[in-house]
Amino acid sequence: MKAALPIEVTAGQGTVLYLDGISVSFDGFKALNNLSLMIDAGELRCVIGPNGAGKTTMMDVITGKTRPDEGRALFGEAADLTRLSEAEIAQAGIGRKFQKPTIFEALSVFENLELAMKADKRARTTLLSKLSSEQHDRIAATLTLIGLRNGADRIAGLLSHGEKQWLEIGMLLAQEPKLLLLDEPVAGMSDHETERTAELFLSLAGTHSLVVVEHDMAFIETIARKVTVLHEGRVIAEGDMNKVKNDPRVIEVYLGR
Repeated sequence: MKAALPIEVTAGQGTVLYLDGISVSFDGFKALNNLSLMIDAGELRCVIGPNGAGKTTMMDVITGKTRPDEGRALFGEAADLTRLSEAEIAQAGIGRKFQKPTIFEALSVFENLELAMKADKRARTTLLSKLSSEQHDRIAATLTLIGLRNGADRIAGLLSHGEKQWLEIGMLLAQEPKLLLLDEPVAGMSDHETERTAELFLSLAGTHSLVVVEHDMAFIETIARKVTVLHEGRVIAEGDMNKVKNDPRVIEVYLGR
């Protein structure tokens, strides 16, 4: 197990997210226990662990849904997320995707992306304004990236489960986030959809920072560069997939023998 990062360390230019000694308790239960974690800019980080390990609570703290009892959550070079509202955190450049896709099913794929772009409070536009040529180009590029360019006019509610997930990821990308939090993104997907999602995430790494929380170990092995294992609210192992898979503590509490 890695030692906790020293308190004087702060997020620098190469770090997009730094959790420093985060603790959260619910009615006496410690969901996070002095959790420290650092995500580099452009990194694709996988987070795994048994149910109740603190993965969802960690993402709740990062997005402002839950306030920690102790610790700091630094985003970029200055922002302390524990002092910002959920809306301010989203505007700062953190996007979160939940397991169940949340899209506008009565609208087309293109219209979903259009609304997402116009909902970006940093953009000087309104929901009633026409898209600029630059915005059209951005939507076209996003459609290509998520594999839905040929289905831009399709009603979103008619998409497959995997396509709905990709559309929601596209809606987050339309707001140009610096950090994407992805909660069980391939749950319920077909093998082909899972494979396509892996390709998508790998293509996003570098341009965006991604934190992927997932139970599908085959998927994790496909995309993993660095893996963090949580148990009882703290990091018990961290490193490449081979190192994590062979860690006795990880085998005991999560992977099994």
